[in-house]
Amino acid sequence: MADCILQMRDITKVFGGIVRALENVSIEVRRGEVHALVGENGAGKSTLMKILSGAYKQDSGDIIIDGQEAVFHNTRDATHGGIGIVFQELNLVPTLTAVENAFLGRLEINKFGKIEWKKLRDKFLQFMRSIDFEINPDIPVSELSIADKQMVEIAKALLLKSKILIMDEPTATLTSEEIKKLFVIIRDLKKSGVTIIYISHKLEEVFQICDRVTVLRDGHYISTQEVSQTNKAKLIEQMVGRSVDVEFPPRASCAGNTVLEIDGLFTPGFLRDISFTLRRGEILGIAGLVGSGRTEIARAVFGADKIEKGSFKINGNTVRIASTMDAKRLSIGLLPEDRKDEGLAVDYSIAKNITVTNLKKISNGFWLNRKKESSESEKLVKQLSIKTPSINQKLSSLSGGNQQKVVLAKWLFNEADILILDEPTRGIDVGAKYEIYLLMNELVKQGKAIIMISSELPEIFALSDRIVVMYEGQLRACLDNAQDLKPEDIMRYAVG
Repeated sequence: MADCILQMRDITKVFGGIVRALENVSIEVRRGEVHALVGENGAGKSTLMKILSGAYKQDSGDIIIDGQEAVFHNTRDATHGGIGIVFQELNLVPTLTAVENAFLGRLEINKFGKIEWKKLRDKFLQFMRSIDFEINPDIPVSELSIADKQMVEIAKALLLKSKILIMDEPTATLTSEEIKKLFVIIRDLKKSGVTIIYISHKLEEVFQICDRVTVLRDGHYISTQEVSQTNKAKLIEQMVGRSVDVEFPPRASCAGNTVLEIDGLFTPGFLRDISFTLRRGEILGIAGLVGSGRTEIARAVFGADKIEKGSFKINGNTVRIASTMDAKRLSIGLLPEDRKDEGLAVDYSIAKNITVTNLKKISNGFWLNRKKESSESEKLVKQLSIKTPSINQKLSSLSGGNQQKVVLAKWLFNEADILILDEPTRGIDVGAKYEIYLLMNELVKQGKAIIMISSELPEIFALSDRIVVMYEGQLRACLDNAQDLKPEDIMRYAVG
């Protein structure tokens, strides 16, 4: 057998005495390979890697590295043991700069007790140049885009010179060009002897970059196989426990009258002269490269960003959207690109997250009616098939797909007619994606209108009735009959 650098034997982890996240899971990873770890949300992938990185402690089982048992009480122990990790949920301090985050907890001090900032900045810049990526080392992380934050997270892990590097959904926020650069880095690391454990819901990436693949399902080990000896259909079947014949559900267009009109929208320094319409019962896809202005449109329509000029009409009536409260009052809801920081309160219960958008609906004067809160939440949890043992569970205990459903639930509780979904399936597995697609189809069938922003062109084509293409803050095209279009039809406009 090839040289084995890592063995995780019979790993079990239980949360709250109820949720068995992992049960007797064992995997072996060879030295210098790129080893994929796949499975649906809730399969246990991230939990297993958090145990390896010292963020969690297993309830039972052993970790063997280079033939020696390793015991990690915290992430610092794991770091000293040669384990680096790029978490799916970004783990950065917003008020610190990019370089401060990259070297957080391991700042270099000279003999006079001073931090060697010049040396650290040079190391950071040298690394960024090596991956052909530009980030100002002195900019606060709060001012960076999601993609730039992801690159700082990657830099933070790679600058550790780890011998085992865990990448949990590292490409979720990257453009196709940035992904290509990352894959070059991964191949170079592999050549230098670094072992990489690669978690991704994008199975095409597994076949591009990985040597072997391990499948987990519902906290159990299912299989490990050579990537060259399997295919996408087989992996999906092992991940979900059943045959999945189609990736996208069929849908018929049910577009009706115009519900939203946007005319001549400008925002300070970015969006320029944006005009389009949205019809009831329609999914309008917004495509474009990262930084093209897709998310800025979502934020402007939801009142989260200041508008320089432009007008809105809803159902033919001119309306003012100067704040998120205006948008909520006008029955507009937003599922944001970054659900953790902008869409949810992960330390609060599912019920509280669902009802927060419309507390008047569950209040008796000055008091909240907890019984009504529970019954309304239970109804939506059932309607959206949110998997949870209780509506009183903390949201942080749910998988990514179920968290997305909770964001949708809160806007349905607020009776939103216009839903803006910014990357609605980012970071969720193939089974949960299908459920989100079914839910979107059902909502438009009920007469809701959806604006969907996505970086995945197959998703844009399969779900949209029409497609708007953005480039550098401008609307370059509005294309009908989305399901008949080809990638080159979109990319021609997306690259200007």
